[in-house]
Amino acid sequence: MPKLSFRHGDRDSVVNLDGGEITVDGLAVEPPKRAWAVASGDTRWVFLDGEVFEFEQQHQGRRRATAHQGSLSAPMPATVIRVIATLGAAVKRGDTLVVLEAMKMELPVRAPTDGTVRAVHCREGQLVQPGVSLVDLDS
Repeated sequence: MPKLSFRHGDRDSVVNLDGGEITVDGLAVEPPKRAWAVASGDTRWVFLDGEVFEFEQQHQGRRRATAHQGSLSAPMPATVIRVIATLGAAVKRGDTLVVLEAMKMELPVRAPTDGTVRAVHCREGQLVQPGVSLVDLDS
C-alpha cells in the first residue's frame, strides 16, 4: 500500500492509498471528483479546488527535508501571471499571494498562516523553478 506524507499549512499527515480506498491519518475519505497531479521523483503535486498539495513518498531510513519556514515557493516549474502580495502587507491564512500558470492551469500560492509580507522575490512574466522562494512571510 503506497504511503505518502502530506503537509498543508503547519500540519503533517499521512495518506494511505489502497486500491480505491483513501485514508488520511487513518480516517477514510471520499475520493475527490477531479484532481490533477504532477510527479517528479518521489514528490507529487496535487491540484484540488484551487489549492496545491505536495506529497512526498516516504522511504524507510530516510528523513524528509523540511521547507524553509516563512518562505513560499513554487511547487513546479511555472510562469508568474499575477503578484498580489505587496511588501509590508498584512495577510490572512488562505489569502492568495501569487498566481502561477503551469500546464494551462492557474495555481494560486496562498498564505499558510496569518502574517506580514517580508519580501517578494518574483515578478509577473517570470519563469520560476520548484523550491525557489516567491514570497517571505513573518508570522
